[in-house]
Amino acid sequence: MQPGKKFLKGFLPTLFCILAMLLAACGSNSGSQQGSTGTTKASADKQVLRYPVIGDVSTVDPALVEDTDSAFVINNLYTGLVTLDDNLAPKLQMASSYKASDDGLTYTFTLKPNMKFSDGTPLTSQDIAYSINRTLLPDTKSPVTTYLSLLKDYDKITAGKISTLVGDSILVPDPNTISLVISKPAAYFLETLSYQTSYVVEKSLVEKYGPKFTDHLNEGGSSGPFKVVSYSHTTGFELVPNENYYGPKPQIQHLTIPFYTDYDGMYKAYQANQLDFTQLPNAAVAVERNHPGFRETPRLTIRYASMNYLVKPFDNIKIRQAFALALNKDLMVQGALQGTFTASNHVIPSGMPGYYDALTGPNGVKATAGDPNQAKQLLQQGMQEAGYSSVAAIPPITLSFYPRNQQFKNAITAAQQMWQTVLGIKVNLVTVSRSQAIAQETATRGNTSLQMWVAGWNADFPDPQDWLSTFFAKGVDYNEENYGQNNSSDAAAQQAVQQELAQADITKDQTQRMKLYNDAEQKIINDVGWLPLWQEKVQSLTRPDVQGLILNAQLQTPPDDWGSIYISQ
Repeated sequence: MQPGKKFLKGFLPTLFCILAMLLAACGSNSGSQQGSTGTTKASADKQVLRYPVIGDVSTVDPALVEDTDSAFVINNLYTGLVTLDDNLAPKLQMASSYKASDDGLTYTFTLKPNMKFSDGTPLTSQDIAYSINRTLLPDTKSPVTTYLSLLKDYDKITAGKISTLVGDSILVPDPNTISLVISKPAAYFLETLSYQTSYVVEKSLVEKYGPKFTDHLNEGGSSGPFKVVSYSHTTGFELVPNENYYGPKPQIQHLTIPFYTDYDGMYKAYQANQLDFTQLPNAAVAVERNHPGFRETPRLTIRYASMNYLVKPFDNIKIRQAFALALNKDLMVQGALQGTFTASNHVIPSGMPGYYDALTGPNGVKATAGDPNQAKQLLQQGMQEAGYSSVAAIPPITLSFYPRNQQFKNAITAAQQMWQTVLGIKVNLVTVSRSQAIAQETATRGNTSLQMWVAGWNADFPDPQDWLSTFFAKGVDYNEENYGQNNSSDAAAQQAVQQELAQADITKDQTQRMKLYNDAEQKIINDVGWLPLWQEKVQSLTRPDVQGLILNAQLQTPPDDWGSIYISQ
């Protein structure tokens, strides 16, 4: 999910791996008869939606959220200045308008009038300032402060050198206005505010209960479309509409969010008519594909292999390209993964702004099936450049990965077999735990501790910066492949790409900005900065009487969409 959503890297369980988040509503908000589907709305007592998550969720504190299940609950209870619309574009939420200064460093937001928390307490710019500042305080121990790292003096407050940003880079001239000052121009700043770290919590509740305030949300504290009736850490949430919500009121009168340990359990409960929605386990996809409530949605998640530029033989670009083109990703996906994902050559996934349809794999190869002949030629050329007299002279290669399930393990084993068959190179596979995978990848920056591994990333916010600059810009924490900072023949060209990314990050003209990112992505793929394997998809079932509830690539539900989601007769 995020720089901070680090636990998606190297495995895929709960971070964005998990959920089918409901999204995007399109029906009527009349609260009476007809929705966009033309179906009649059921009576108020029938407006009950049973939507499961994997639980207990890790947190209901917006300052701490890293996973999709927690985010689903949080998105129903809290809101912030900005959200994402159904097309993943930033949309003002608590703010009615905003203005950016000419130098691009100050964003001033005017708030919607007469906002309140669910207990009736007025909600003002002071509450927004408090909530953003709270996320950044060391005592909060937020793992996702990086979403707010553009704020001026971010480094000082997170290091404990100053006690607050209020009056510094967070300004509240009056109850209806808030200004945020950033340290450098960033065309993607609004998108970063759509992440939950900026969502508004009620100060009095936090001060009364401290970190345990989320166990007392039945007393108030909601700034979103729903409020808590009850929360059991073993069974789930019971939510009802927040009558003080400033946006369209939900038509669903009771939102039940039960906890399940896995998708098999969810699916069985759905079959027993205990749920209105379920994400499907892989084994059920083929069985349910023709069901009228079946939906398959590309997720903004890419699974990829990484090769450390500092470790031989992967300091040679042609050998990297040979490894990439030796893989038939189509066979991996259709065989080991049973067609549940989509083979990909991309860093930026389909469905993201900035997705580059014309992008090719290394050396101009368009197919995701690879090119064995080119792979063999590139290997020979790379061996000659690197001084390897034979395949046997190539240093031993070890790929480390977290085997999240048997299908995933089978897919990586298939890749191992392809490298052996096409290149004649045996790649040793080493499985590690989730925590080991994270620790190993984190430690790889600037050193040779890890040679090759499998990782994954899910969008934090819908902007190419979150993919390209986050991983490949100069000096970033997630440049674990050491792109640009190595001794390969393309190191200087990679550093030029890093300059191109820095320019794209601040370019205001969106068309030109996307061209810069597209060009950079193609160059990164040519050098096999990542070896993309597949893009994930979500398969789900929704009952036919649930109207307006659909899946979106970001797996979120814009809060105002609840005004159009309802149960039909």
